[in-house]
Amino acid sequence: MIDRQRLERIVRRAGDMAMAAWPANPDRTGPPLDVWEKSPDNPVCAADLAVDRFLRAELGQLLPAAGWLSEETADAPERLDGGLIWLVDPIDGTRDFIRGRPGWAVSVALVSAGRPLLGYLHAPARDEFWQAEAGRGAWRNDARLQASTRESLAAARVPADRLGDFDSGLVMVDKPNSIALRIAMVAADEADLVATLRWGWEWDIGAAALIAREAGAAVTDAFGQPLNYNKADPRAFGVLVTAPAIHAAAVERLAERATRIAARG
Repeated sequence: MIDRQRLERIVRRAGDMAMAAWPANPDRTGPPLDVWEKSPDNPVCAADLAVDRFLRAELGQLLPAAGWLSEETADAPERLDGGLIWLVDPIDGTRDFIRGRPGWAVSVALVSAGRPLLGYLHAPARDEFWQAEAGRGAWRNDARLQASTRESLAAARVPADRLGDFDSGLVMVDKPNSIALRIAMVAADEADLVATLRWGWEWDIGAAALIAREAGAAVTDAFGQPLNYNKADPRAFGVLVTAPAIHAAAVERLAERATRIAARG
């Protein structure tokens, strides 16, 4: 049995580490944040790596039997040998982090047999701590979450910077850079629909998908199929998180675009 109180403390300490390095933190000291690109338009900073090292050490001590899959650690095939794995994004929303915006979070999930058991998001710049346990519900801080119950796709709230003509019937709401926080917005009834139409990584969505599902949201890939984790190729094509009553309509609306984009690889 895992020590959940200790796990929560570890995730909170990871968020505090990131917060100490966040450029907009008025109490921050030390040199400017070291930032570079892992690949074109894919930024990373020293805080990403520091939080990743901390979490790998602490979570490894907490549950030595679990494997490891993180955005900031080279993948290793031995993670496929066991049923348990930590799925980690040390700072999801790095662009907001380095720009001094609050739309970032530390994301940690414990996955067993391809399904998340526990999920945590710590967004200290927003004073938010999200958590969920499979079959037991989801919370933000001390408030139990109930997902959006919207029944019509028309005028659904979507975290977005802009909407194209095809989506003109939707309503934009504030969009954090972190996809995990955008998914969590559906869990908190602050959005009705979050969709991505691209190949994405398991670590981006593992914790948030559990939080949304435990709050009552519908959670699938872009084609409406279940999400699986700890795959040999740790990617999925898109994520679709909605109020349950509009999920089928959202799948239908996205189907042509999803098929076309996925075919490009």
